[in-house]
Amino acid sequence: MSLDIHTTTAPTRSQKSAVLWAISDIMTIARRNLLALIRIPTALVFSVIQPIMFVLLFRYVFGGAIHTGVDYVNFLIPGILVQTTIFGAVGTAIGLAEDLQRGLIERFRALPMARMAVLGGRTVSDLARNVLVLVVITVVGFCVGFRPHGGFVAYAQASLLMLLFAYCLSWGFAYIGLAAPNSETAQAMTFPLIFPLTFASSIFVPVQQMPSWLQVFARNQPVSQAAEAVRGLMLGLPHEHSTELTLLWALGAIAVLGPLATMKFRRAA
Repeated sequence: MSLDIHTTTAPTRSQKSAVLWAISDIMTIARRNLLALIRIPTALVFSVIQPIMFVLLFRYVFGGAIHTGVDYVNFLIPGILVQTTIFGAVGTAIGLAEDLQRGLIERFRALPMARMAVLGGRTVSDLARNVLVLVVITVVGFCVGFRPHGGFVAYAQASLLMLLFAYCLSWGFAYIGLAAPNSETAQAMTFPLIFPLTFASSIFVPVQQMPSWLQVFARNQPVSQAAEAVRGLMLGLPHEHSTELTLLWALGAIAVLGPLATMKFRRAA
């Protein structure tokens, strides 16, 4: 009987050890990517400056011409936060394309590390960068008059929701980064996908103010659902089933895009 116990517990320990090693490898790659941001902070600076410019532009230039039913700055900032986290996820494509172009992917393959560490570490580090940018834009929002009424817990829930949504999308951008020959091409490949989703959405203006032929797309696409969910939670407004739909979009995205990115990584040169 003791032999039977020993043989059934040994594989469990082995599996646990493998999982812990994989997590350690992912954190090591994530730390490497974050250190690169600290040492060459240009990308981080631009990822912060761009949303600040959007906040100032729409708050003080276009805001007076857009009617939303609530104070426009309260309508705007949740949408900007969603846009910022999605744009931050684009960094996954650019970072992977750079590593592939420099031959780092091949060097990582030769190391005794978990195969998922490269993709996992890249997406985790970009998630961490998104957290930092989210904090910065929240502070900027308060400086320009943003006043959420949903409470701290609802604000935290909205932040977690948009971070999860952007993280799941980042696996699609990982596929693009591995398919592109260089970082410039990767960035160019993301724009035709990201711009229609962010600008033809409820991030900046209510959907009902758009042309009728555009409203069907804008109302039902995932970015609008995320913006409505985040806005509703932060402002304490009814948002129907936007939270549930955003979660479904996120889970569906990672269920489809995660395996695609993994298969592409295995075939990458």
